[in-house]
Amino acid sequence: MSRDPRPDFLLVGAPKAGTSALHLALAAHPDVFVTTPKEPKYWLCEDAPPPHWGGPGDRHSQQEWIWRAEAYADLFRPAPEGTLRGESTPFYLWHRGAQRRIADALPEVRLVAVVRDPIDRAYSNWMHLWSDGLEHEADFETALGREAERVAAGYAPFWRYRELGLYGEQLRDLVKLVDPARILVVRYRDIVDHPVETVDRTCRFLGIREGMVQQIPRDNSRPYVSPGWRPRVLGPVVRGGAWAGQFAPPELWRRASAPLVALLQSSEAHRPSLSAEQRARLLPAFAEDIGLLCEITGEDFSDWLSTRDRGSFAQRSVHRTPGSREAG
Repeated sequence: MSRDPRPDFLLVGAPKAGTSALHLALAAHPDVFVTTPKEPKYWLCEDAPPPHWGGPGDRHSQQEWIWRAEAYADLFRPAPEGTLRGESTPFYLWHRGAQRRIADALPEVRLVAVVRDPIDRAYSNWMHLWSDGLEHEADFETALGREAERVAAGYAPFWRYRELGLYGEQLRDLVKLVDPARILVVRYRDIVDHPVETVDRTCRFLGIREGMVQQIPRDNSRPYVSPGWRPRVLGPVVRGGAWAGQFAPPELWRRASAPLVALLQSSEAHRPSLSAEQRARLLPAFAEDIGLLCEITGEDFSDWLSTRDRGSFAQRSVHRTPGSREAG
């Protein structure tokens, strides 16, 4: 008997928390089939096209959202018999409509939520958009402070630097819909510091063989772009091109923009660390939710209340030593 073309597991979040790295590790497992594209975003849609988001590049990227049920099912039809099928859309955890639709339509699906210090996650989120030329605010705290304004203007979910990191609220709502036994919470710090053990723990949760994946690939971080002539001159060109890209196939703009984005990101600058003073100013926006996350999961996330910067995925991977355990 053929199986219904649907996922057996979903990586549901969070953006810039290591979901891409875990996805690539699971994709290397011989018992796993993952979709192309990696992030179809189907459960964000209500059987209708996505809204006309208004942020830079949003309308270009939303062309790749898969919202028709048959097109979504087609993603899973090539899966070899007996493989575990999954996809990774890191906005599902945040989107309450997606939570509801997943709970209703996939009563046996297993959900993996990857969480990261919410300040570090927000900073990485901002840097992703800044280094791609889409974010025009050169100061992270200023950009974070504009979130409500941007939400009101119809910016896409990826611009919600603070809101995407409120995992306590998100999981509180998810466990009302889904049996907590079908939810695995993975910490970003474990992906970086204990990659093989973290993959095996995820495989154990999914019910597939352990010991089949020996590393987690580097995450999808961008080179840091220093404020200066590059973002001042090239940024508006990238944003203008992304706007025009809504009228062309996504792959066409991607090819056309690649040299421009490469020039924008050609600096050798390293991402500046957040100072203790900056983190102290940002902590009140997340402290209550961190407490809620501890309560919901029964795990201790109080290290996120620290004012110490933890560095990027690449920095932490380079400095990792066997048996080390950095917070994050």
